[in-house]
Amino acid sequence: MDRFRLSNILRFRLVYSFAVMVTGLFMLSSCSEIQDRKVLYFAHTLPTSHPVHKGILAMKESAEKKSDGKLQIKIFPDGQLGNEREVLELLQIGSIAMTKVSAASMSNFAPEYKVTGIPYLFRDREHLFNVLEGEVGKELLESGSEYLLRGLCFYDAGARSFYAKKKPVNTPSDLDGMKIRTMNDQMSVDMVNTLGGSATPMAYGELYTALQQNVVDGAENNIPSFVTSNHYEVCKYYTFDEHTMVPDVVVVGTTFWNQLNDQEKQWLQEAADESVAKQKVYWEDTVKENMEVLKKANVQFFYPDKTQFSSKSTPVLEKMMQEPEMKKVIEKIQAN
Repeated sequence: MDRFRLSNILRFRLVYSFAVMVTGLFMLSSCSEIQDRKVLYFAHTLPTSHPVHKGILAMKESAEKKSDGKLQIKIFPDGQLGNEREVLELLQIGSIAMTKVSAASMSNFAPEYKVTGIPYLFRDREHLFNVLEGEVGKELLESGSEYLLRGLCFYDAGARSFYAKKKPVNTPSDLDGMKIRTMNDQMSVDMVNTLGGSATPMAYGELYTALQQNVVDGAENNIPSFVTSNHYEVCKYYTFDEHTMVPDVVVVGTTFWNQLNDQEKQWLQEAADESVAKQKVYWEDTVKENMEVLKKANVQFFYPDKTQFSSKSTPVLEKMMQEPEMKKVIEKIQAN
């Protein structure tokens, strides 16, 4: 796709989103005199079957109940308003109020989030959430405010592992010569390249076709995303190396946040916090269901010695430790 076409597509989305914003503001001003309600447009890229979407629904229900209908959340799933980067930009200019993105996408706006993508930094799921729901997590969520993106909470996005089309990945050497799709952030690229693969950043929506046409040999993601994307139809080898545990982040644009009064902010934050526990359950249940789907689809699972992967990925951690501010955060996480 040429640059001119890409530019036109982005311009169309911005114009469309602006039209949505204007319409919403008109509705808001009309309704506020009668019903005293505010409508929050929440856009994300996942399908409605995904456990993260179910968490967002729980937050919507809680916010509307707490506020007695004064806060209304209208959800636009499936990338209707753009990919993660585009939606974050729409938050920054105030076109929409909220989104859910990977912490990796947030790192392109607020560098502090890079720490969540360091391979094997988190020992297990319990360690991850002890960190995210503690002092470090709070600091990360607040760090985005400088970039007009305030984090409200973290959602479980499981562990990311490799899956491939032609052969399993049992050791780092198996990645040699393989083109692996990564998210468009430097940490993901560095991680795959360090392990021996050839990192190929690509939009998530383009990946299925890229796998079919052998543009890439594999990718890395969690089990629910592997299933909801239907990538398992093409890739029959899934390796539980669990190199990273990059969480998802619920984000509100500060342009909208600053328009809320203290009571409204409290309702929204409490609703987000309460949805976290429910989303974790949705995630666990979905993984169990998805594993059955994958078994029936003849996907083969592999459980390698993770120490081979963690040892070879050490240069990624060492590189991050060279940044004084990042070193402080990493040491806090390791000591947790």
